[in-house]
Amino acid sequence: MSKVLIIGCGGVAQVVVHKCCQHSDIFSEICLASRTKSKCDALKAKLAGKTKTKITTRQVDADNVQELIQLIQEEKPKLVMNIALPYQDLTIMEACLKCKVDYLDTANFEPEDTNDPIWRARYEKRCKEKGFTALFDYSYQWEYHEKFKNAGITAILGSGFDPGVTQVFCAYAQKHFFDQIDTIDILDCNGGDHGYPFATNFNPEINLREVSSAGSYFENGKWIEIPAMSIKREYNFAEVGQKDMYLLHHEEIESLAKNIKGVQRIRFFMTFGQSYLTHMQCLENVGMLSTTPVEFEGKEIVPIQFLKKLLPDPASLGPRTKGKTNIGCIFTGKKDGKEKSIYIYNVCDHQECYKEVGSQAVAYTTGVPAMIGAMLFLKGLWTLKGVHTLEEFDPDPFMEALNLCGLPWKIEENPTRVE
Repeated sequence: MSKVLIIGCGGVAQVVVHKCCQHSDIFSEICLASRTKSKCDALKAKLAGKTKTKITTRQVDADNVQELIQLIQEEKPKLVMNIALPYQDLTIMEACLKCKVDYLDTANFEPEDTNDPIWRARYEKRCKEKGFTALFDYSYQWEYHEKFKNAGITAILGSGFDPGVTQVFCAYAQKHFFDQIDTIDILDCNGGDHGYPFATNFNPEINLREVSSAGSYFENGKWIEIPAMSIKREYNFAEVGQKDMYLLHHEEIESLAKNIKGVQRIRFFMTFGQSYLTHMQCLENVGMLSTTPVEFEGKEIVPIQFLKKLLPDPASLGPRTKGKTNIGCIFTGKKDGKEKSIYIYNVCDHQECYKEVGSQAVAYTTGVPAMIGAMLFLKGLWTLKGVHTLEEFDPDPFMEALNLCGLPWKIEENPTRVE
């Protein structure tokens, strides 16, 4: 029985808390902290009398290292679960390091201010050296590896679905099905319909930055970058149907290229409807996706943050979203000298998620794996010291937990491949 500190109280965090409370034998106590304490209090009230897990709430500014250190020292958790924004990864990791407390998050670091000159100089250097221009990469967090290792603590990075489960699928395929994996295609299909003309299924600021950026993939030891949304494929997803999908840059490609030895190509595809793309293109054309502050009536505003205020809160989409997601990995490679291909995937129903935890499937498929990663750490099964992504751990207990905790997976032999 252990106490965890969960930082953040958005849609994903609400799923995490619900799922942790279903396993009160492991998560005996949760301290839920956010900049807006009233959100934490509301979630605590919602779960009152429904769980044996003790829930307390605190206010914290996750951008402030000293506030985080004070909170960790006062609460004394076994694990800090960062379910806030990727902007706060480094401040929370720094506080964990100072307090020698273990850490878990769901997505890698990216800066809120992309015009910061120090970050910009390093970013431009990385673009030239690596060959991809995405605003997010693992280098900042990987730099903490030796520090965490020397402190005797663990950092589990990207324990969501993608990143996260997709990397566990890769480790599982490598362990049980292949002597050599040659190619990996990660496919993320959301067949849900929320009824709005335009909305995003997770934080709009993060989502729109990701989708509007240049795409890239890893092939033969190097990165190949393409204009945003310029590679389109169609795929017939089980239980969802035929969908258009587009090649994007995604963070797990970077860690998989490092950890899946001998892989020749890794690509990531995500489905989008034409209405979403039309709205996004229009918003980008008029500057609403910009992260550069502009002056409006004597005040500075960041266009994409203003847009976020206008769009529906992803946490509110649960009751109106219908349909299913299908997320998985197609592998090709060799086993016992013979060519082999398999597809490992999960199908998740938006309405079933809402019935269980009051959330749509995108938040559910991120929140459940975060709980599983924390559970495996607390059980002593995932305790590598230092900073690690999910494919570096034993995949078997995670795969078993997915089946038990609401995200059952399937394996298809000789699937249709993405050309």
